[in-house]
Amino acid sequence: MLFRMKGIRIPKLMEQILIVDDDPGICEFMTDIISAMGYGAQSALTLKKGLDMAYSTPCEIIFLDVHMPDGSGLTAVTNFRKSPSSPAVIILTGDGTADGAVQAIESGAWDYMVKPATPDAIRWVLKHALELRQARVPSPSSTSFKREKIAGDSPELTQCLTVAADAAGNNANILITGESGTGKELFARAIHHNSDRAKKPFVVVDCAALPAPLVESVLFGHQKGAFTGASEARTGLIREADGGTLFLDELGELSASNQKRFLRVLQERRIRPIGGCREEAVDFRLIAATHRNIEAMAHEGSFREDLLFRLRGLSLALPPLRIRHGDTHIIAMRAIETCCHRFGFSDKGFYPEFLEALILYPWPGNARELIAAMEAAVIKAKSDPLLHPIHLPLHIRAELARTSVLKGSIQPDIAERGREDGTSLPAHAHHMSTAEQKYLRRVATAAGGNIREICRIANLSRAQVYRLIKKHGISI
Repeated sequence: MLFRMKGIRIPKLMEQILIVDDDPGICEFMTDIISAMGYGAQSALTLKKGLDMAYSTPCEIIFLDVHMPDGSGLTAVTNFRKSPSSPAVIILTGDGTADGAVQAIESGAWDYMVKPATPDAIRWVLKHALELRQARVPSPSSTSFKREKIAGDSPELTQCLTVAADAAGNNANILITGESGTGKELFARAIHHNSDRAKKPFVVVDCAALPAPLVESVLFGHQKGAFTGASEARTGLIREADGGTLFLDELGELSASNQKRFLRVLQERRIRPIGGCREEAVDFRLIAATHRNIEAMAHEGSFREDLLFRLRGLSLALPPLRIRHGDTHIIAMRAIETCCHRFGFSDKGFYPEFLEALILYPWPGNARELIAAMEAAVIKAKSDPLLHPIHLPLHIRAELARTSVLKGSIQPDIAERGREDGTSLPAHAHHMSTAEQKYLRRVATAAGGNIREICRIANLSRAQVYRLIKKHGISI
């Protein structure tokens, strides 16, 4: 059996559809509709069961309820999409809200439907979701994406690399957002070097540093004699990007007049140098980046909406380092190796306390701050073969000390406040845990934070000490 989409004949295979809903009646209703269309249908009454099925059995589409007995379907969208088949997820809920719809789409849901959905509506959305999946052209794999200096293998970073790989395969404008230090320029350069423009220039325009009196000359260039001091012709930055990529760094710092200039350039892809008689066509791919909330700025009127719409062909939001679990160590180790090589030091190891400190510190400056801190630590350590928290910059050590004191504030023991009849005494497990925590803190203080000495005093193995440190959230 065949069906058509824009003149393409696509064979209708036995696609598998998964329904994740805690209402057996809804599951049966959906199964009947899907089976009648010639597709296979399975159902799960819990998120856990649904995830198990998605990861064990290939499926093309997942209909996912929001209110499940073991969690929210909205927060599970990403996990379902990461299953081996990379299925399209369609949210189906009886409690539809505007915020829920936005959250679903931002999480990667293909569509958002409100119950009760009619059979025709279900058939329509299922048919079109399958058509688009079957007709799509495979994107470059993130595993073959040349990532330059982008370090890490966390799921959060992997998702960004997938988006970047997709972006490298076309010439659409890209808007990269994220906190300072998250690697926006690194991603922009990686997208350029993985694109068909890789052999052409990558030109950076620092929007925060554009000199107001000379902005047109810097961007568009000028002819010889166009103004006083123009002793020779100059090619502007936009012209330099011809055939390559123009990177607008710190886009949110553009003045209103410069926003207007860029809007026209993006619309026309033509410029006129100062003193020139005619406009010149320029072929460039645009990538813009900002750490500011550009949408809020547009809503407030401090950034042109029409320019935002032009810039945001594709969007890439980079996560902060503090939520990229596991990437801190990878970036730190690479930075230490690079610094040792640059400064002529022998390779350095590190105490376990050093890695613990890297985990505990929140890195508000993200990867940029981490790399700078590793450079400072290597320089301070000099010939020391192992890095220790003492080698970290002072502001980081101070923050770690402050955090340690705040976490170490132990509330008065409930047992000491309990009545003699025992009704307010803590459970045995709680009492033992509190006593263990107090003991470990005392030993750590007596040992001066030295792990080897803690092991000796407590007569515990290093593994046992680390397990207790992690259990009680103690910073050594």
